[in-house]
Amino acid sequence: MTCLVVCLGCVVNGYAQTDGNKIHLIVDWQMNAPLSTDFADKISGWGMNFEGTYDIASRWSVGAFINFHTNHKYVGRQTLVISPTELLTTDQQRSAYQLPFGVTTSYDLYDGKYVKPYVGAKLGAVFARNTTYYGVSGVYDRGWGFYVSPEVGIKIYPFSNCRFGFHVAGFYNYMTNKTVTLTRNIEGQSNIGFRLGVIF
Repeated sequence: MTCLVVCLGCVVNGYAQTDGNKIHLIVDWQMNAPLSTDFADKISGWGMNFEGTYDIASRWSVGAFINFHTNHKYVGRQTLVISPTELLTTDQQRSAYQLPFGVTTSYDLYDGKYVKPYVGAKLGAVFARNTTYYGVSGVYDRGWGFYVSPEVGIKIYPFSNCRFGFHVAGFYNYMTNKTVTLTRNIEGQSNIGFRLGVIF
């Protein structure tokens, strides 16, 4: 690991002689917990976040992001009323998939050499798909919506004169997607979570 960091540092520091030192890539592992629906409300770590940013000022950066996440929930065997004339007795495996992308911005509250706490926000579009598997079949619905996500975090640079660092952030998001599931309609959804990753 030490050798890898040293090699990365050499490459990055050589590149940083140009305007490239204002460009950053963040790669995160993501945890997510839905708040506003019980369709798939179990916290899960099935997610990743990718960001590319450019420093437009000493503390201010803007860029683009894309991330994805899947939450799951198992529901035991029960009898569901599908319509006034239809009943279905089954168990369910539910899956909620989210794919937001758009623009991101952040402002460093303290421009330290090793530690930089910040506040930020993401804004864009989101694709969502909610699937219910039962027996040998399943039903799903998908839709597009608007996405907004404020966050607070910290950037940690343990090596002097090196752009390689670590990233920790907590976030909240809200999506306007509307989907129809086996038992109910979902209109909008909110989530909380956190991210752990690296900065280049």
